[in-house]
Amino acid sequence: MSMSIVQYFGNQLSKCGYCSGTNCSKSHGMHAYSMRCQDYQDLIDRGWRRCGNYCYKLRNEDTCCPCYTIKCDALEFKLTKSNKRILRRMSRYLRDGKRESGSGNGGDGDGDADDAALHGEVNASEPQPQLPDKSPAVINVEQVASLVEAQKKPNPVAKPSPPAATGPSAPPPTLGTNKSAAPISNAPRKKAKQMRLERRQAKLGDLAPPPPTKPGSQEKGLRDFISSASESDKHKLQITLVASSDIERTCADEVLALYRKYQLVVHNDNPARLTLASMQRFLVKSPLKNEKPIDGPEMGYGSFHQQYWLDDKLIAVGVIDILPGSVSSVYFFYDPEYSFLSLGTYGSLREIDFVQTIAESVPSLKYYYMGFYIHSCPKMRYKGKLSASYLLCPETYVWLSLTDAIRSKLDENKYQRLNPDDSARDVNEFLMEHLDEVMLLLDSKTFTDYKHYLKIVGQDKERDTIVEYSRLVGKDCARRMLYVNMS
Repeated sequence: MSMSIVQYFGNQLSKCGYCSGTNCSKSHGMHAYSMRCQDYQDLIDRGWRRCGNYCYKLRNEDTCCPCYTIKCDALEFKLTKSNKRILRRMSRYLRDGKRESGSGNGGDGDGDADDAALHGEVNASEPQPQLPDKSPAVINVEQVASLVEAQKKPNPVAKPSPPAATGPSAPPPTLGTNKSAAPISNAPRKKAKQMRLERRQAKLGDLAPPPPTKPGSQEKGLRDFISSASESDKHKLQITLVASSDIERTCADEVLALYRKYQLVVHNDNPARLTLASMQRFLVKSPLKNEKPIDGPEMGYGSFHQQYWLDDKLIAVGVIDILPGSVSSVYFFYDPEYSFLSLGTYGSLREIDFVQTIAESVPSLKYYYMGFYIHSCPKMRYKGKLSASYLLCPETYVWLSLTDAIRSKLDENKYQRLNPDDSARDVNEFLMEHLDEVMLLLDSKTFTDYKHYLKIVGQDKERDTIVEYSRLVGKDCARRMLYVNMS
């Protein structure tokens, strides 16, 4: 897919999954028919997040529970005592096959806030957002893709010519420029040697310390705890990576059964809502298509499931997006019978290890996105327990280390700009001078930029909505993505 295709829904009002208030969660929403992985990376770096094909961005100044995008630098990550305890617990269970007494129910953040606070549990999952009642326009995505490719081939860098006709029956010229090769925001590519030098120079987060002078004096890292499996272990834990597009034809029944069990026990969901279709809409369907650039990871970019098989039983699933600068956790669910293993936290640690592994060959892909940090909701603060965590400023879209000073600011007021520099601005800010370059899809056979679209329709009644959308996605995505305007 050469271009992302989205339909903007505007302001949305729904029940809040954090405070359970009715019609108090305020957001912007849009449907993604297809999405380039780089475009989605740029969107989550502006506070967007997806649920299936639905993308949403909280209106933090107005909503009941402001949500701040949070990420962890996997190359700076340090294990806490609680992390090590959970990893050792899993190793002992796999080795001996015995459930430790007094380990509790695990409390992996999603279920019990008190357990999460007590055990330091971390889990990247969060409540499913309420989807809008609006239905997206019906378009032929493959036909649009062919149209885009066909009009790019003659001259990929040519500027559009003036329209031959101004009537609605004549298709307007399309932009031949595809700016999909824009730099990765917040994750510039660096040579491996430079990355190693920076880590050696860092005072904290050094994952490659000099060799110890005495045997056994080096502190164990995440990989050391995970790589302790033995042939004599009572249980075998295997984590397999499956593309989301392959779930329906491989193990949909096992995934659905596990999902239903988790949602019923942990979230007390209505059984009637836990259908195969709802599970697929939320956890399987994705606008991201698998992309395999030569400088990317072996599995490529896109949406995947990490399946945790204990012997021959599926006990947990981590739904993730692998993007040019990060691994983004979409959801994590597990068998409540194994909650004594703190599978939520264990899953997050395994996902961090996964990022570290990818970063060995793709240094720019070093971040682990955990979704939203909601400071005003105590049971959702557990995400800030991971070391080397950063919050996204909701106004300037720069990352700031999650410190006690920021926590204190959020204690005073649940909405904060975060960036202490009052003069700082969004470097990807959309200005009115960029409006002519916004890409519009008029039907499955016609796409053009706003400048030529205006010549066809004259006065545009949708102008304010297009401007709002463009400001929310930023000027780069507004230029690259196709905005469906088929009213």
